[in-house]
Amino acid sequence: MKKVLITGSNGQLGLELYNILKYKYELILTSRSNLDITNFNETIEFINKYRPDFIINCAAFTAVDLCETQEETAYSSNALGPKNLAIASSQIGAKLVHISTDYVFDGEGNKDLNGNIRPYTEEDKTNPQSAYGRTKLEGEKLVIENTNKYFIIRTAWLYGEGKNFVRTMINLSKTNSEVKVVNDQIGSPTSTEELSNMIEKLIETENYGVYHGTCEGYCSWYELTCEIYRLMDIKTKVIPVTTDEFPRPAKRPKYSVLENKKLNELNIYKFKEWQEALKIYLEKEKNTYKGAIK
Repeated sequence: MKKVLITGSNGQLGLELYNILKYKYELILTSRSNLDITNFNETIEFINKYRPDFIINCAAFTAVDLCETQEETAYSSNALGPKNLAIASSQIGAKLVHISTDYVFDGEGNKDLNGNIRPYTEEDKTNPQSAYGRTKLEGEKLVIENTNKYFIIRTAWLYGEGKNFVRTMINLSKTNSEVKVVNDQIGSPTSTEELSNMIEKLIETENYGVYHGTCEGYCSWYELTCEIYRLMDIKTKVIPVTTDEFPRPAKRPKYSVLENKKLNELNIYKFKEWQEALKIYLEKEKNTYKGAIK
């Protein structure tokens, strides 16, 4: 049985990958408590000891606003950590999956010949506007420089097991008659289940490179909240507001829709529409928590 090492295994994506891959692979689960990927010697020693066939890097400093004041710490986790994993994986011939983000783009969107905004493809120019985006882009570059067997997957608006936007909105509805939600940031809500299914298919190929991996379609955070409440039959009123009404330390992308161009061209995996994936997720939430979503 082939071995898969998952870093950040106690995060949203790591937990879902465990559920998806546990029947097919021998899993080596790590978190900061047993593997500090920012420590070069420790990383090399650990990976040479266990010699996995695949390494999936879900570890990252994802507190977007904190990154603005702790960029050095973010760089260590988001850039140096992936570099160490890339060097280690290259030494043993393992395939490396590295999770990246829509924040590597400027969030303004690209214009087609008619002046219409279109989704970002893998070939589009990166231009991060935040410390988080800068450190994640450096992570991508360092992976590419240090191993040939890599899959870099840019994803966005992720939700799954653990704290996430979907659960936050449901919990807010329990104590508020109305909620205000930003309506001028556009993206593609993506379930960790869909992303994990994609990773399962991708790692069995030799089609290395940079991929976009999000659910199909797009919406605003306001529209996402309205759909959550509709599916959950929640009567709390949703009020659309602008980003300027909720100033944050880090700049948020106004438009971060990613096109799964490479994935679809190679016919590796077709993501579900975001509404369908959300419905599947919420049905599971209802069954698991019987309405008490935390």
